[in-house]
Amino acid sequence: MSTDEILLETEEKMLKTEEHLVQQFAGVRTGKASPALIENVHVEAYGSHMRLKELATITAPESRMLMVQPFDISNTKAIEKAIQSANLGLNPATQGKFIRIVLPDLSTERRQEFVKLCKKITEEGRVAIRNERRQAMDLLKKAKNDGTSEDEVKGAEEEVQKLTDGYIKKLEEHLVHKEKEILTV
Repeated sequence: MSTDEILLETEEKMLKTEEHLVQQFAGVRTGKASPALIENVHVEAYGSHMRLKELATITAPESRMLMVQPFDISNTKAIEKAIQSANLGLNPATQGKFIRIVLPDLSTERRQEFVKLCKKITEEGRVAIRNERRQAMDLLKKAKNDGTSEDEVKGAEEEVQKLTDGYIKKLEEHLVHKEKEILTV
């Protein structure tokens, strides 16, 4: 495996880690309604576990309300039960073909809990990025032993470190943005 391939693969993995962090942040509640808050809730339907976004249309008609419209009305009760048991502090109410979810105001204490959760998610992301760096460094050492020039390996190691620093900085920026979003009343 060449140093360029190692660098490309490492950057790809780090990008996926960043995307995963952003996706997890979308599920953390802020002051306003967002379909991303519940779209990954697992619902037991058709004999298996499916994500809510696969079973219904989710919209935010108002800043403090979500509307869920199941594709199949027979799944309404299962969807309602899944949202309640998702531990998001939401109480869905069925109204005909729709499920309405009014978001309660967040207390300062609850906002702080969400900030802590975001910090934990970010730390997991940092650990994943560092693991990618370690794996890349191991591959580069192996390439060095297989005959790749020392200068080329040294340059690639520096590039891996730059990638690592850059992606950790990006994770921090996402955290700062999400914290601000959560704490804005």
